Amino acid sequence: MEISASGQIKTTTDRHQAEVSKQTGFPSAATHYLEAPIDLNEELSIHKDATFYIRVKGNAWKDFAILDKDVLIIDRSLTLGFKGLALVVEEGRFNVLRIPFDKKQEPCVLWGVITYIIHDVR
Repeated sequence: MEISASGQIKTTTDRHQAEVSKQTGFPSAATHYLEAPIDLNEELSIHKDATFYIRVKGNAWKDFAILDKDVLIIDRSLTLGFKGLALVVEEGRFNVLRIPFDKKQEPCVLWGVITYIIHDVR
């Protein structure tokens, strides 16, 4: 990312794209340096200034396929979508709820919309 004199941020145009190998003969150990690296921030963040990453501790939300040590990518600028997952604050604690909220649900504050769940497979 570059910052120009005017203070505007320019996004990079160099993104990772898989290609067919152009290698012939014995492969070089440095071949992987020719491709642009995969930047998960670039690939998974829609609104970078409003995106947060939260690591989960425990299995309290396994009903939503969110397990211990998973990373939630949360966008605070998105509007609620049908059947999406939201991170809310209830009584000073974070909770995950499916949208639309249950009619019997206690009042809560929407903190952000969960866009991705990254699982630890070890």
